Amino acid sequence: MEAAEAANLAIQQRYSKDKKVGEGTYAVVYLGHQLDSNRKIAIKKARAAGAIGRGIKVGQFKDGLDMSAIREVKFLRELRHPNLLDVFSNKSNLNLVLEFLDSDLEAVIRDKHLVFQQSDVKSWMLMTMKGLDFCHRNWILHRDMKPNNLLISADGVLKLADFGLAREYADDRARMTCQVVTRWYRCPELLLGARSYSTGVDVWAAGCIFGELMLRVPFMAAESDMDQLDVIFSALGTPTEQDWPGFTKLASGATFEKKPKNDLSLLFSAASSEAIDLLQRMLAYDPRKRITSRESLSHPFFSSLPRPTPTRKLPKPTSELAPRALPPEEIGAPMNSNEQRGMKRKGSGYDEIPGAKKVARRLDFGAGAT
Repeated sequence: MEAAEAANLAIQQRYSKDKKVGEGTYAVVYLGHQLDSNRKIAIKKARAAGAIGRGIKVGQFKDGLDMSAIREVKFLRELRHPNLLDVFSNKSNLNLVLEFLDSDLEAVIRDKHLVFQQSDVKSWMLMTMKGLDFCHRNWILHRDMKPNNLLISADGVLKLADFGLAREYADDRARMTCQVVTRWYRCPELLLGARSYSTGVDVWAAGCIFGELMLRVPFMAAESDMDQLDVIFSALGTPTEQDWPGFTKLASGATFEKKPKNDLSLLFSAASSEAIDLLQRMLAYDPRKRITSRESLSHPFFSSLPRPTPTRKLPKPTSELAPRALPPEEIGAPMNSNEQRGMKRKGSGYDEIPGAKKVARRLDFGAGAT
């Protein structure tokens, strides 16, 4: 037996594959456990590039691995941080063995039995920005920040996951694809087709997550890229050249209805002034003026009272939830919380901000996100 085969066999003998729990474009995911500790693990078994629909079995690599699989293996090997998903082994060219985390921030947000305190939101955002800052300090863009890519461990620790769209960067002028980040969390420069961008794309997405944590519904959700820009402009006002030098050129002659800037404190009525300020800085139109992940960690929002909730005391989903789809009668309804504990909106909807009903409507994730 060759040395590589012996090493792979030794690794395989450390783990047991229990059952299939998911399947995606480039991998099949199994639940398993470490034989020596009985610790739960997730085993990602990679598909060949373009395998779906071609009768190619998982583990056959005549056409090579999918690029998303290569990226995930690469970055999870290189990055080690408490707020990033841990990888135990990838010595086999077929399997990626990961820590198993059975919850995520999307499940937390959607569980209407849970009541959030401002300190809870602060804790989740602090862990998010710490993980993001570590990526950025290592010259890596995540490019797919969204609530269901923020996994949560049994002891409440939030971890960034899914590095299938991640990319190394070193030069703001380098050309990259603009078809990254799920639409609801995609920044205006990407929606307008920018090919040169930096860490601001991740910070904008994190800002959308911040808003979603406070509203308990997606902050800016749309059904198409152009509609997404309209929703953003309805929420934040249409940018001008003064707000965002170069906006007109990037828009390539496209014209947009001029919408006024809105006072976000009316929508996020229970949020502190520090929370509103951080949200606005994360959602600055000009990427050069957008706060960085490192700067955000020094923002007064995180140092002011109340302090972030200790991870073990954070709310956890009460049960397994169905896909995100709510009945029409619940659209625009206030959060299931009380005024003193939760981040509750004024009134029963968004009448305080013209056009804002379009901003945080509840949509089915399967149809709304691409």
